[in-house]
Amino acid sequence: MNAIGYFFAKVLFRLKHRDKEIISSYFRRQGMLIGTGCNICCNILNSEPYLITIGNNVTISGGVKLTAHDNSISKVLKDKTDICGAIKIGNNCFIGRGTIILLGVSLADNIIVAAGSVVTKSFSESGIIIGGNPAKKIGTWSDFGERYKDVSVNLKGLSAKDREREIKKHLIQK
Repeated sequence: MNAIGYFFAKVLFRLKHRDKEIISSYFRRQGMLIGTGCNICCNILNSEPYLITIGNNVTISGGVKLTAHDNSISKVLKDKTDICGAIKIGNNCFIGRGTIILLGVSLADNIIVAAGSVVTKSFSESGIIIGGNPAKKIGTWSDFGERYKDVSVNLKGLSAKDREREIKKHLIQK
């Protein structure tokens, strides 16, 4: 059922000129706590949406999974069936494509999670980049900004044709 609801939210998103708030509102109605200005690019709904908190100005790329529930304990402890834990993503975070965030994880404000990472523990330091399986600190925002300042472009608000032109122009200059 959640795939159908998400599908209709995406249709409405496109009809409303790509208003990102449409997607956030859908997840809020399912029970997630989501701040303002978020850009959620995939279906992050899980069986315990009330365990998910996402701050303001967070980007969640495609293919991200938020796993707040695990049944594996039933194989180890015969009188227990499940482990559940909240997931909290701070303000101004970027979650890269294909990332998996496991139960009980909290991320401080201003964290970038590299694509394909598996986040198994919390990170309380702000302004860092984490990545890998399991995720660990791999850099800082200042190092990242310095490394890529000469190869980054501003595409905000550009049409598809203008985006293409800007990217090609930028690549030719390098």
